[in-house]
Amino acid sequence: MKFVSWNVNGFRAILGKNFREVFDNMNADFFCLQEIKMLEGQADFSPDDYHAIYNSAERKGYSGTAIFTKHKPENIVFGINNKHTDEGRVILLEYKDFYLINCYVPNAQPGLKRIEYRMEFEDDMRAYLSTLKKNKPTIYCGDLNVAHEEIDIKNAKSNIGNPGFSYEERGKMTELLDSGFVDSFRQQYPETIKYSWWSYRGNARKNNTGWRIDYFLLSPDLGDSGYDAYIYDDILGSDHCPVGLEISL
Repeated sequence: MKFVSWNVNGFRAILGKNFREVFDNMNADFFCLQEIKMLEGQADFSPDDYHAIYNSAERKGYSGTAIFTKHKPENIVFGINNKHTDEGRVILLEYKDFYLINCYVPNAQPGLKRIEYRMEFEDDMRAYLSTLKKNKPTIYCGDLNVAHEEIDIKNAKSNIGNPGFSYEERGKMTELLDSGFVDSFRQQYPETIKYSWWSYRGNARKNNTGWRIDYFLLSPDLGDSGYDAYIYDDILGSDHCPVGLEISL
């Protein structure tokens, strides 16, 4: 099966660019979006043979996630154990043989002013994922808003302590990986430098001054299986690029 994840930084905006072409060319079984910034029904996009699942934020034009899938889920859950539902950040799809979680992790914000909420979200998500993986294989994807190690960010030293590269956020990613989840791209390419997000400032994309903050994480049973992981850094349209996973399920 083929999975794609992309923070589109506004679904309606990217539909006016290259999204349909990318979507059709990818031909993914699951196409997960973050930061859609819209309500269901506000975009004219209904691809044949796909089920569309939206989780929009209560606040208009903010956050939100969506999944387009060829496979009808047995169950759909929004949020984390009835928490974190107001910003549209989490969609879980349950199938007979696996779970898929699409997530847009909260940004800690300048000055780490939202770090306490970020830490709460991380702890709740880790506990949730730990429970899920006991039941069946689990895939956790999305904009996780953290560059885990120095290899995952262009200017590591000057960004230490900044949102997305703070000790607190990186520590939570370490805790999640220590619980058994596998960073699919980094396991497959331990020394490869590729990024998935670039600031709109200072010609960052042109100069490849980026961060790797978009992931597919796999539960241990999947992490030991055969798969291919991708970062499609040649695809434009957002300040993020898509990331992908191909795996037998």
